[in-house]
Amino acid sequence: MRGLYIGRFQPFHYGHLRALEWTLSRVDEVIIGIGSAQFSHTWENPFTAGERVEMIWRTLKSRKLLERCIISIIPDTNGMHSLWVSVVRLFTPKFDVVFTNDRLSRRLFEEEGYRVEGIPFYKRELYSATRIRKLMLEGSAWKEYVPKEVVDVIEEIKGVERLRYLFTNQASGRSRSTSKTK
Repeated sequence: MRGLYIGRFQPFHYGHLRALEWTLSRVDEVIIGIGSAQFSHTWENPFTAGERVEMIWRTLKSRKLLERCIISIIPDTNGMHSLWVSVVRLFTPKFDVVFTNDRLSRRLFEEEGYRVEGIPFYKRELYSATRIRKLMLEGSAWKEYVPKEVVDVIEEIKGVERLRYLFTNQASGRSRSTSKTK
């Protein structure tokens, strides 16, 4: 059986990894759908789809999970929710069950006849991509919340510097772009 696990992974952190491992304990294979694939260089979505693929791929490779995972990128539907399941099917291989905690995604997939299961949160107060981005911005310890492979990618692309630039520009009004407008 093949499952689908969708997230933005901005960045991929230990909470995501724990959710993936939990999902793999229930199915033979998992499609990791990288959502909001067309968005990057905003505070909410600072990393490109390719950078997120690299973060996840390196993490899976080091843990010998690649043979059970397929990574797909999935663009948003820009608020056209009735198209969401069709877009996901267009950008991913076939799947049997969807793993999500997003209420709207749950409803949309259930309306299309899919079995949907929730994923237990792992230390949600610590493992939140928004929190991790804030720690990066502040110069606080953030590396302990993401796999080493993710740290490596973020350092290679100068991701912390990018976040600071994006935050400064958005806060000052010089850049009004958000994940919903670009």
